[in-house]
Amino acid sequence: MQEIIFVKKKLATGEWCAKCIDVSNRLEKDGTLQYINRIVVADVNDAQSEGIQLALKHNMDRAPFFIVTDSNTTQIFDVYFKFKRHMQRFATAA
Repeated sequence: MQEIIFVKKKLATGEWCAKCIDVSNRLEKDGTLQYINRIVVADVNDAQSEGIQLALKHNMDRAPFFIVTDSNTTQIFDVYFKFKRHMQRFATAA
């Protein structure tokens, strides 16, 4: 069983980053939103936000990104198409 976290960035203005909006739309359009267990916010105005803390933990300096954890490994995807390809392989194998 995989746990998948989608980390989205909220800008200083309170708006979502353009890339996060694009990826959110692609998740819905491509049917991959169903695989997301949690959506976490990296709020640039709050260094303690869960998304910022996850970015630090996984050495990520850009968002959006996906954290895919199973019983043995954790993989980080910062490119949507790589995440989508991973999920297609996972769905085929299941």
